[in-house]
Amino acid sequence: MSKTGEDRPFIPVRFAVLTVSDSRTLTDDRSGATLAGRIVDAGHLLSERAILPDDSQQIRELVLRWTGRDDIDVIVTTGGTGFTGRDVTPEAIEPLFDKRMDGFSAIFHRISFEKIGTSTVQSRATAGLIGTTFVFVLPGSPGACKDAWDGIICGQFDYRHQPCNFVEIMPRLDEHLKRKKT
Repeated sequence: MSKTGEDRPFIPVRFAVLTVSDSRTLTDDRSGATLAGRIVDAGHLLSERAILPDDSQQIRELVLRWTGRDDIDVIVTTGGTGFTGRDVTPEAIEPLFDKRMDGFSAIFHRISFEKIGTSTVQSRATAGLIGTTFVFVLPGSPGACKDAWDGIICGQFDYRHQPCNFVEIMPRLDEHLKRKKT
């Protein structure tokens, strides 16, 4: 079971939040606001927040632009993970993954199942790495964002979380690039 190593310092991580929606604005985007609030409340930095329509090309372009920025370590998207014709977020982002994080989806669905039962199958939540940037693709409901943050993401981006966490491996994410240079 995981625990918190109180002898370790908290290290803030830099996040960006993207809401994918044809109908939301920053003033009524509850899911994006939920994530942004939890990120800041946990002591992390919110480097960017944006809303885009359900358009694969726009989503892809912004995510790639953000992965190239030095002030963004993690991107969390919300929205567009369902099965309707406009739900294209996984299709836009998954081809960009250098490494998939299959365990995220499995654990997200386990947590979600405890709250909404079999309705969890209607989400295609996913995660992975693009270069050295972690990317999480979440459903567009505040409840799903809370579940993913509280149950998975928050702990993994707390350096004190043991037995392991993403913060401690972040400096080594580009080892393959450094090895090629030598």
